[in-house]
Order: sequence, then C-alpha cells, then structure tokens
Amino acid sequence: MKRPNLVFVFPDQLRQQSVGFMHGDPVLTPNLDRFSEECLVLNNAVSNFPICSPYRGMLMTGKYPYSTGVIANCNSNRNVYGVYLKKDERCISDVLVENGYETGYIGKWHLDPVEPSQAPHTEGFREDGILWDSYTLPERRHSFSFWHAYGACDNHLDPHYWENGAELSERMRPGVWSVEHETEVAVGYIANEGGAYRDESKPFMLMLSYNPPHPPFEQVPERYLAMYEGMEAGDLLVRPNVTDRTSEAFARLYGGSQQGKAYGEKHVKRYFAAISGVDEHFQRILDAIDAKGIKEDTIVVFTSDHGDMMGSHNLSGKPHWYAESFKVPFAIRYPGRIQPGRADFILNVPDLLPTLLGLMGLEAAVPADVEGENKAAFFYGKQAEGTAGLYVNPFTNMRGLKTERYTFLVHKDYAEKETVLLFDDVADPYQRQEVAGEHPDVVQELRMRLDRELAKTNDIWNR
Repeated sequence: MKRPNLVFVFPDQLRQQSVGFMHGDPVLTPNLDRFSEECLVLNNAVSNFPICSPYRGMLMTGKYPYSTGVIANCNSNRNVYGVYLKKDERCISDVLVENGYETGYIGKWHLDPVEPSQAPHTEGFREDGILWDSYTLPERRHSFSFWHAYGACDNHLDPHYWENGAELSERMRPGVWSVEHETEVAVGYIANEGGAYRDESKPFMLMLSYNPPHPPFEQVPERYLAMYEGMEAGDLLVRPNVTDRTSEAFARLYGGSQQGKAYGEKHVKRYFAAISGVDEHFQRILDAIDAKGIKEDTIVVFTSDHGDMMGSHNLSGKPHWYAESFKVPFAIRYPGRIQPGRADFILNVPDLLPTLLGLMGLEAAVPADVEGENKAAFFYGKQAEGTAGLYVNPFTNMRGLKTERYTFLVHKDYAEKETVLLFDDVADPYQRQEVAGEHPDVVQELRMRLDRELAKTNDIWNR
C-alpha cells in the first residue's frame, strides 16, 4: 500500500473565527476559503490547554499535559520543573520514520528545555529576565531528518533559524517576514529538486509552524495592512460579545478589571493583516503540491495551536475557556478519501496523532501510551456523535468539558470549593449567558463525565 504524504500547517494564535470560511470575522482569506471547499471542515476542533507549548506537546505525543510534563510554556524558569518535551517520548515523527517516512519541521518549535548557556546565540533574555528561545540539539529533534527551526522568538520581521547540522553559533537570519521565509523553505522541501531535501522514494510528513499572527502584532508587512485600508476597529470587531464589560461569569471568578476591548481595538487590524499574509503564503504551499503532482497522494491540514480573545468578553490573549481562545480552525483535504463538508464532532489535540496515523494506514503503529482517540472513522463519515473535548488550565485550577452542545467548566478554589459554569453553545453561540442554574441535570451529568475523562489523562486535579 502506498502511504500518503502529510503536510500539516499550524500558525500560532489564529482563532477559529478569524478565517473567512468559518463566517465569523471580516478577515480576508480568499485562498483558505477556496481550499476549505475541498476539505472536511470541523466546527469543534479545540485546543485543550490553549497556549503554545502544551498544544505542541499534545500534538507531538498524543497525550495530555500532565502525562508529558508540558503543563506550561517552556522557558528558563521552568526547566527545573521538567516543563519540556522529553527525549524518550515517542512522537508522531518518530513513528513515521520507523515506518518508512521522511520528515521535516519548519518554524517555531517551543518544546525544549531553555538553557541559559545558549543565551548569547539565541534571542537572549527578555526584559523579564527569562529566556524563551532555544537551540534544539539534534538528539532532541524526534527523528525529524530536515530541520529548519528555532525555539520561541517573536521577531517576525527579522527571524532566525538553525538548519539541520548547524551549530548553536551558526544561526541564520534571512531578513524577511518569517511566514514568507518559512514558506519558501517549505516549497523547496516539497519540490525537492535533485533530492536535496529527502529521499524521493519515500512518503513524507512536513510540519510548518508559522509564528504570526502571534504578537507582537505590529510586526506585519505593510502590504497586508493595506488590504484593510479605511477600516477601523469597529468595522472589524463585529462579534456581538465584544464589550467593555467583563462577562459576569469571568468576573465572578477573577474580578472585572479587564481591558480586553481596548486590546482588541488596538491590535485587530494588524492581527487580521497577519492572517491575510498567512493566507497568501499558504496558497504557495498548495501550488507547490500541485506542481509536484502529488495532490491526490497528500493529506493537507490547516489548523492552529489556539486562538485570541481580541476583545470578546472584554478579554485578551489566551488561555481562556471561551470559544475565541479554545476553538481553532481545522480543515483537512485528502482527495478521494475524505469527503468535503462540515462536521460537528469534537477533535481534541491528542486525537491528532492516532487519527492522522489512522488516516495514513498506520493505526497499528500508534504508541500504547497515547491518550487521544483515533477518530479516522469520524473523518470518513462512519461516526458522527458522542464526542467530548477537555479544557485544562492549571494556571487557574479549572477543568472543563466541551460537547457538541455545551461548554461546562469547574473551578476549584484553595479550599477545593467548586464553582460550575455552563454555556449552551447552540442556543447562545457567543457564550453571553451562563446557565448552570437552569440545567441542574445537565450539570450533574457533565460533572461525572468530566471526572471520567480526566481519569484517562493522569491529571492531578482530582487526586
């Protein structure tokens, strides 16, 4: 059996509502919109712990944060707690190489221990005295045979990378917007002229991790900002839940002194501009696949690691439970195998490893300790209902459960007292009304189900 290639593209901090094909924000993504017509688009793909490193840890291993130790973003302050991807984890790249694949990784990695000794040759210490960027030692690259990446550096207009055998002191700085440069490298990898990147006789997986539209939002080429000329924040922040009043549910737990609307008004135009730039360059990847003549043999996924509140509920950034942070775009194209359309089943991040391996005919190779579910049958339309998604936030001692209808959350205070929240995402898609008091039976059912789901993940919350 000929195995399919996999091209997996995931920008950072791109929320589900900010791609045109999800019919939410007035963001310009014509190429992604056309691509989505050939795809199965998921309405309920979630980022279980919506920040960078935990998502990446789940993506690579198929396991939830407490099983990998990646329970926060990797940086120099957290090395002592083991907050990084361990060398002995079996990642999707390891499994694919064991099964005859070539593998490549381009862009932001953000999964390594961050060693202060590397500081002179990386981004260096930030103003807070913490080191975020890192050089990934070859033995920590989990079998990726082509490597063109960095740890965590937010200089989008002057990015840097280490490629393949480059030493720590040999980072390269191409001097162009990171999305443009990384796309150029990805196009070269796909074209593979003269076998420069990989063995042509083998199938390949390419992962491409753009940093934009992640902050700093001002670092976006002006040509994309010009696409929104004449538009003000009020023309772009059209979600009905954008407000200068923090939601009652959030204020009940954390207070009401948030400034998210002002954040959204300041940044939304450049946030959308960066997404439009991602859209333009994503089309170059699709064009490279067509030019290579491998469209029918290649699974293409476009998704994101988490979203951004951008003023909804008067909140900013992440890792909030609301859909603007928690839900991510997900479009998958597999010609002749996955039928285009829309689906409501829940896709968790740890489901990706077993599901992708299942779609590639390698379900028997899924590591035994994987906690995600192989949902290939859902992608093929053979199953449709009964799924649930976990929300995990160790920072706020909150856990939650997403079903096709509800978002249910439980917060514990220092005395283990629980506060529950419930949102009817069908009747109230903007999550403006908390309704736990109106549905005690639903709360009871979901509370028990939450415990059952958490028990599968090594989470410490109920211990």
